[in-house]
Amino acid sequence: MQRTPVLFVSHGAPTFALQPGRLGPQLVAAGEALPRPKAVLVVSPHWMTHGVRVATTAAPATVHDFGGFDRALYRIQYPAPGHPELAERTIDVLRAAGWHAERDDRQGLDHGAWVPVRFLYPGADVPVFQVSLPATLSPQQAYDFGRSLAPLRDEGVLIVGSGSMTHNLYEFRMDEGGREAEYAREFADWVRQAVEARDDARLVDSLRVAPHAQRAHPTPEHFLPLLVAAGAAAGDAEVETLEGGITYGVLSMDSYLFGARVGAPAGAVH
Repeated sequence: MQRTPVLFVSHGAPTFALQPGRLGPQLVAAGEALPRPKAVLVVSPHWMTHGVRVATTAAPATVHDFGGFDRALYRIQYPAPGHPELAERTIDVLRAAGWHAERDDRQGLDHGAWVPVRFLYPGADVPVFQVSLPATLSPQQAYDFGRSLAPLRDEGVLIVGSGSMTHNLYEFRMDEGGREAEYAREFADWVRQAVEARDDARLVDSLRVAPHAQRAHPTPEHFLPLLVAAGAAAGDAEVETLEGGITYGVLSMDSYLFGARVGAPAGAVH
């Protein structure tokens, strides 16, 4: 079986589900162009736990883990099946790598999972399951966590790190439709240079040395999925940037496909 690629996606605000912007059409194109995986494994900051938990749910619920948005968001369902067998295999792989991994037979799909995967596979016909993001990971540990997941790529699993290239919630809430924040673009551009050069050591150090890192990520949890993805793709020189632009003035939507190129065209902003 051909080794699956790895994806980091900036899932932005929950409204991304209704407003595809530039990134949505590129994810649709990627889903159409990439070999169909046996399952999608998602690591999202909206499921953080002590230790590692793996969702073995056969029919995961669509979790609307947000408040105060358009009612239409709460009506969206994404009824993709889970994949208990590959989830159990993931537990074995993680335990073999030294992680204390446990099963969770009730976890649904949080919005960090179903919102972006819905663009990739709108028919909800590819199984999806989540692996929690351990709450105490350092950047290096997040990268190592991704490397531990990498063997699953040889078994037909598409690994998706779902986070946000920038994530300052205070400034997001204060946005009044103004222009893009220069700091968000400068931080995203710096990270892009590290990703495209596959300079993983520099990428792991981003939250310490990149310009405006503390402002772009007052807390690290939405950046760590990028490091998980980069770790899972360690050794792959090929990477494609999916330019997502900036929404709400401060949320960079830039995303990355590792291990493949599909030439996904940028879509129109809606």
